[in-house]
Amino acid sequence: MSFFSQIKRVLVGKTLPTSAHAEERLSNAEGLAVLSSDALSSVAYATEEILIVLVAAGSGALFWSIPIAAIIVVLLVLVILSYRQTIRAYPKGGGSYIVARENLGTYAGLVAGGSLMIDYILTVTVSISAGTAALTSALPELKPFTIELCLLFIFLVMLANLRGVKESGKIFMIPTYAFIVSIFVLIGLGLYQQVIGAEQIPQSYPELPINEEVTLFFVLRAFSAGCAALTGVEAISDGVLAFKEPEWKNARLTLLYMGVILSIMFIGITYLGNIYHIVPKEGETLVSLLARQILGDGSPFYYFIQVATLLILLLAANTSYADFPRLCYFLARDGFLPRQLSLLGDRLVYSNGIILLSLSAAALVILFRGDTTAIIPLYAVGVFTSFTLSQGGMVRHWLQERTSGWRPSAIMNSIGAVATFVVLCVIVSTKFIAGAWVVVVAIPLLVSLFLGIRRHYEYVASRLTLDGVAPRSYIPRPKADIVTHPAIVIVGQLNRGTLEGLEYARSIADEIIAVHVDVGTTNREKLQARWEQLQGDIPLVIIDSPYRSVVSRIVDFVGEYEEQHPSVLSTVIIPAFVTRNWWESLLHNQTTLFLKAALRAKKSRVVTTVRYYL
Repeated sequence: MSFFSQIKRVLVGKTLPTSAHAEERLSNAEGLAVLSSDALSSVAYATEEILIVLVAAGSGALFWSIPIAAIIVVLLVLVILSYRQTIRAYPKGGGSYIVARENLGTYAGLVAGGSLMIDYILTVTVSISAGTAALTSALPELKPFTIELCLLFIFLVMLANLRGVKESGKIFMIPTYAFIVSIFVLIGLGLYQQVIGAEQIPQSYPELPINEEVTLFFVLRAFSAGCAALTGVEAISDGVLAFKEPEWKNARLTLLYMGVILSIMFIGITYLGNIYHIVPKEGETLVSLLARQILGDGSPFYYFIQVATLLILLLAANTSYADFPRLCYFLARDGFLPRQLSLLGDRLVYSNGIILLSLSAAALVILFRGDTTAIIPLYAVGVFTSFTLSQGGMVRHWLQERTSGWRPSAIMNSIGAVATFVVLCVIVSTKFIAGAWVVVVAIPLLVSLFLGIRRHYEYVASRLTLDGVAPRSYIPRPKADIVTHPAIVIVGQLNRGTLEGLEYARSIADEIIAVHVDVGTTNREKLQARWEQLQGDIPLVIIDSPYRSVVSRIVDFVGEYEEQHPSVLSTVIIPAFVTRNWWESLLHNQTTLFLKAALRAKKSRVVTTVRYYL
């Protein structure tokens, strides 16, 4: 093991075989912790964002927080009921990208996918920033280190997710349920104090300057700020396959649990904020202010709530870590993102997607200096875009399928589509100047990037295709009495580049063997049949790789082959295609580079690359 491999083993854990994939599933309790932490944690800042807008109209406008929160809860119920229909229709997972692409077309699917990608990145940024704000509210001396703390927390959450689905579920259960219990206890204590008429309940708001009038547009601004409470609701619909069997039933039940818990906590915190006349304060969160008012300064339970809030906000980012890599997998599988994002890592998670999400969120944290309020205007545009497209796609799905119970399902999804579209229009119009324009511009740019990547892959496929290559009638090669120059040809895929590598091997070697590594994705029958048509005189060895490693399996095979031919020089031939531009190579796995480095480390003496220029 190299030093890097040893460090990786310590931090991430040992490599899991592909056969263990079915075991890496979540129970309902674990699923609620992993996939609902984003939605549940929004309780910590959604009400505060409403009040931050309302406070500009003076203390008399703060009562609007109650009706605004009530409307948001109604919207939440509509969205959850709509997504329950989606889960029933797509029992193997029906995120916005899949539903929109299958029912509304490729462009709608890409808009939904791009919107969700942006929203997942913003979710990590907002959650980590808000969690850090909860920490610095309790310990103000840490405020100068906000950015550093944010980056540290992103790294820790990334590390937890790289360890695998099951491990992350176990890690995140305790903080999630600690937060739920602490908020319910806080709400219970607050309501009890109201009933007994406790003295610590202020009788009125402090006098606040009036800088704006209460207009419809003003109230809609506050409403759009509070809609951050709905982010993360789609995560369970995206992550159906993360649950134990029967996946779709467990996912629907968990979604219902999440909706009930979130509704009670959100309306409860908003109501208590109104009863206790809490006014947002810079440098301290609403939950912190409310807990101080109800529990008193220095209460141990106050610090428990702050720690639980900190942890749930940090772990809220985990919803994105659960779904962003899976979304990238679907887009990469369809050719709209680099293929590397479709590969399972050592712990049976999409490690490259996890790392991409972490780097993107870290960049935003540095750009916005960890300020939650500065990031919020960008938030929710993407999620409501994907909501609308997903629900619209479901309406068309029911109209086309007309399966049992399709009418009430179509009505439910129609209501959801209309409601989320109206909210999207409100969010874009009220937040456009404040920063939502960035997302509005970014989505079409991202869709253009998707289409450009797809065009590249289509071009590569057209250049490498074997269509039109006639079957060849090679006479089986006689086995040489004395082998003087054997060759091993590495076969990744059977294409024109591979054929040139094999022709080169014929020109220099008196014994040739081809080797292909199956990481669990090879159609063996198809490969063997095509091989017999085109290269029947050369034996093809297919090696199983239960741990999905190509390089190590080839290196082992080459080492064993060279031991069998100790007195001659064996040539390892690696067919590789060369892209037109250097940046296009980033869209392809760098297996050739890693393989050559590994063979050099193992002291294989002759390694040849046969290049096929696209």
